[in-house]
Parts: sequence; structure tokens; C-alpha cells
Amino acid sequence: MFAARLAAVASLIVLGACAGPSRLPVTAGFGSDPQLPPPQQALIPTIKIAPAVGWPSGGAPAAAEGLRVQAFAQGLDHPRWLYRLPNGDVLVAETNKPAPPQTVRRGLREWIMDKVMDRAGAGVPSPDRITLLRDADGDGLAELKTPFLTGLHSPFGMALVGDRLYVANADALVVVPYSTGQTRIDVVPTKVADLPAGRNHHWTKSLVASPGGSRLYVGVGSNSNIGEYGLEEEVDRAAILEIDPETGARRVYASGLRNPVGMDWSPQDGRLWVAVNERDEIGHDLVPDYMTAVQPGGFYGWPWSYWGQIVDRRPPADPAMVARALRPDYALGAHTASLGLTFSQGSLLPATLRDGVFIGQHGSWNRSPRTGYKVIFVPFSGGRPAGPPRDILTGFLNAEGKAMGRPVGVAFDAAGALLVADDVGNTIWRVAPSR
Repeated sequence: MFAARLAAVASLIVLGACAGPSRLPVTAGFGSDPQLPPPQQALIPTIKIAPAVGWPSGGAPAAAEGLRVQAFAQGLDHPRWLYRLPNGDVLVAETNKPAPPQTVRRGLREWIMDKVMDRAGAGVPSPDRITLLRDADGDGLAELKTPFLTGLHSPFGMALVGDRLYVANADALVVVPYSTGQTRIDVVPTKVADLPAGRNHHWTKSLVASPGGSRLYVGVGSNSNIGEYGLEEEVDRAAILEIDPETGARRVYASGLRNPVGMDWSPQDGRLWVAVNERDEIGHDLVPDYMTAVQPGGFYGWPWSYWGQIVDRRPPADPAMVARALRPDYALGAHTASLGLTFSQGSLLPATLRDGVFIGQHGSWNRSPRTGYKVIFVPFSGGRPAGPPRDILTGFLNAEGKAMGRPVGVAFDAAGALLVADDVGNTIWRVAPSR
């Protein structure tokens, strides 16, 4: 049985690698009006993996002109998400996908995809830990790296409201008390609300608090690519949930968002923006990931349509839902796996990088040639995207197309430098002006 499965994996990878490459440049899938070719559905989807190898000694990504990059912290264990506390300490969620429950049926397709993700560096066990980093002397290097909160369940999003630190596990929103300067929390977390779990095809649960802290917003990805396991598994998924931290009551704030991950509030107009991973397996150039300002109560198409009301023929038809679908604000490229999102903060970075968003693009597996594997900046004007993206951090792939690193979460440190979580390189990178 193992030999048969191994042969299936090999065949899938070879056939995927032999599929014809994209006919459009990567840039065609970006902006407010991306090119959207007809879908190309194949029996075997394109698989073009960047095998994870890690950084060689002294290796680092390349920063854009006028910027420099250095390791803020190294030797971490699959760091995915970042959160800065008011005193400047940085929390890092060291985490990965939880094992599915034994009650969930898994076939050959799921087994193959697990192996694909293993090669891409996503197959390590979850450390289930939040680590604290402290740069007390302000030299851009964290001299303190210590376990802060352990015994979690695939933690991801974090948010501090007053003296309460909320953590979004894969299956529940939990809370612990926090005191300024604290370097370890040993209190057992208290559950605030259950979160959709089960199969956890998309397991990350991002988290932001409303400006006043009266509500919490959790990004919950779909349990499938396009609902192939049945929509009964998709209740309150592919959505942003609004949760009352006092009672745990929740409601769907926005839906039809296949995998909403990075979220942040616009400093211009206070709107919530989100980075969303779109569906796979209908061609190299479909469907572009995107970011959008979230309309409360808005529906964004998944699984019935994409980029507004372009119908996806694979799920059972639902014209009424398609008619409701909103068009996103800005495309971020097909299959880029755009995960991290944060608005510019402070005045440390050059003036050209002070109004806009930074996006961590984890990188593609379903496109040839590969795309993503970088950190980009999208300029804004008047609270809206205003121009093509700019590369900020590149060089995560080596000359053989192997991944030395993969960027995920992005955040700002207290000085105003950009921090980037690299879950293959096990490093937090710091991007600051070169002089």
C-alpha cells in the first residue's frame, strides 16, 4: 500500500511539473483590475513545489534598495505569526497545522497533499507555543528569547485588550491575564468561544481587536478548496467572525472569504482590511489572492464565484449567492499565498513606504513558474490602493528553486522597523533603512 501511494505521489509531481507554464506574467494578476483568463481545469493539478532546505550559514533574504535586513531572532521552531506588545516585546506564534481528528475521513488525495506540503516545509509538528522576544537595548537584535505561553493548540492570532491577552487556537479563542513586562504566563488559558475546527483544511485563526477592544475579529478559512467535503463542514467558515469577549457570543461579520488571514485596521479611515487566499486547481493564473476592505455583512463569492460574480462551475450552482458577491479591492497575484498584512507604522522607513500595506507572500505550490516567496508593499492614497506592488524582501528561493525561507506574518517593532516571520528559515527578519 505504501509503495502504491509513493508511486502516486511521484506521478502527480512529475505530471504537474510537465504541465505547460503560465501564459501571463505574474504582474497580470495584481491590482484593482487583474487579467482573469478562462479557467483550465485538469485531472491532475499543477504541482510545482519549492522544497524547503533552510538558509545556509550566513544566508539572508535581499532587501530593496535603501533598506537592509538582519536577523532579529533565529533558532525558532516554525514561527508563523507576530504581535507587538505595548512595551515593545514581540510575541511569536511557533505553530503548525494540528492533526485531524480520527473521525475525519481522509483519502488518497489528502494523503498526497500532505506529502506535497511536507516537501514545502509545512509538515513539522506544531510546537504549540508563543515565544517572547525582547530587544531591550534597541540594537535590532532580540537578546531575550523565552517561552511565554505553552500548552496551546496550534495558536496563531494574538490580541491584547487591557490586561487580557487573547489567543486564537485552531479550535478555540482563549484568554490569559497579562502584566506589562511579564516574560512568562503559567496560568491555564480560559476558553472564550469555540472556533470551527474538525478537518481544518485551513487551520490558521487570525485575530484582531476592535480599536476600543469591545469586539474581537477572527479569520476562519474554509475546510476545503471549493466545498468538496460538503457545505455542512463549512458552517461559520470562509468567514470573519465577530466575537464578544465578555460573553463569547459570535456572529458572521463577513463571508465568502476562502481563507482570510492577515487583518489590520486602516489608519486613514478605520476600515478593516484582510488578505485572502483564493481557490486552486483552475490554472496557473486563477484565482488571484487579494486584499480588500471588509464590508460588514458582505459576501465575497466563495465557493460559487470569484473576483465578484465570475462563476466557478465546480460547486453546485447558486445564482442567488453569486448575485450577492462583492468584488475585492486589490488582487495580490494567483497562488501567492498572501498571508501577512499590516499597514505602515511610524516614520522610520522611507517616506515612500509610509502610506500603504506590507504583505507576506508565503509562495505558490499550484503555479508554474512559482510566484510569491517575498514581502511586498502596496502603496495607498486616500485610504485606497494606489499603484503596483513593490518588492521589499526577496531572495527566499535559491538558484535551484528550493526554499531557504518562506515569509508569513509581518508586523512593526517599537522603533518602526518591519519584522517578518520566516517559518522555513526559523528566523524573524528585521527590515530597516540602510542608513
